Amino acid sequence: MSKTVLDRLRDFHPDLTAIRRDIHAHPELGMEEVRTSALVAQTLRDWGLTVTEGVGRFGVVATLKGRLPGQRAIGLRADMDALAINEQTGAAHASTTPGIMHACGHDGHTTMLLGAARYLAENPDFGGTVQFIFQPAEEGRGGAKAMLADGLFDRFPVDAVYGLHNDPAQPAGHFGTRPGPLMAAGDRWSVTFRGSGGHGGAGPHLANDLTVVQAHFVLGVQSIIARNVPATESAVLSVGYLGGGDIQSVNVMPAEVTIAGVGRSYRESVRDVMETRLRALAEGLAALHGATAEVAYNRRGIAVVNHDAQTEVAVAAATAVAGAEGVDANAPPRTGGEDFAAMMQERPGAFMFIGNGIGPGVHTPHYDFNDEIIPLGAAYWVSLVQQELAWGGAKLS
Repeated sequence: MSKTVLDRLRDFHPDLTAIRRDIHAHPELGMEEVRTSALVAQTLRDWGLTVTEGVGRFGVVATLKGRLPGQRAIGLRADMDALAINEQTGAAHASTTPGIMHACGHDGHTTMLLGAARYLAENPDFGGTVQFIFQPAEEGRGGAKAMLADGLFDRFPVDAVYGLHNDPAQPAGHFGTRPGPLMAAGDRWSVTFRGSGGHGGAGPHLANDLTVVQAHFVLGVQSIIARNVPATESAVLSVGYLGGGDIQSVNVMPAEVTIAGVGRSYRESVRDVMETRLRALAEGLAALHGATAEVAYNRRGIAVVNHDAQTEVAVAAATAVAGAEGVDANAPPRTGGEDFAAMMQERPGAFMFIGNGIGPGVHTPHYDFNDEIIPLGAAYWVSLVQQELAWGGAKLS
């Protein structure tokens, strides 16, 4: 009896697990993926794919043409970078680099796409082209934009592009996505108030008390969303940093106080409101108290907005792997960010989540990717090829 796609991917499972744990043990931050990108490139070459390195500095793209007639091309993208976190999993394959760990599962994302590349290289029973895109620097260092600026889709043309991310909150091997907004645009902002400062005991009436200014400001931030953004929209403004004065000199009223935080939204119009109102609030309060305000609002990310047609394809691909009961085709949107959004501004596409099923959430020191879902994630990628390109090969499962 001939093996199904999933059977064959399970044959690869021990090898893929070893790759995933090797990447996990040797994490690298964004735009520093020297070892990881070299490992990915060499592995793909060993499996017979055509490989291009250095796309956007550390990005790797492998190209595979099917043996059946077809002109359509699709891109499948995984991310490779780690985070600046000290690992506390106690795993045998734990990070060997102090202060850096794969706390978001990018080691698993890379491995699942490698598994699909291996299967399809052995069984190119499709019509058209698959571009396997291994992206550096997803975690805030601009990897997607770097690859695009380096001519990603001009050099490696695609008609559609797809992404996949693990989710510890979903059962292992379950899938979730939605048409339209799925993940939020990520912003960072800061406000620095400046005044005279002064003696907190002998002459507070002679100073601009910036602690009062910042107190009113922090409270005011909490009303920006509630009173400026329609209730039918979702957005977040949060304060993550307060700094001013010196703990060794608590009798000194600070002459400078800084507040910084993050913003999340799904639409540019809402983003505009958040920036405008944050700036107006800071400058107005500063003027009221005889101080000044320096405001910076940095729009760092783009909302992940799935295209309708590609979302239907992604749901069909996931359903072929997990069954209808294992796919949420109308999952709630999330306020986390993902720079895959930049690729979907250039080409239509869809982003999907696969359940990790175990452990704490991502971006925590105790997180680890669940190796048991590697064949299922790889099968999803192969299933996308089956959906998008003329397929003449084995059944999925």
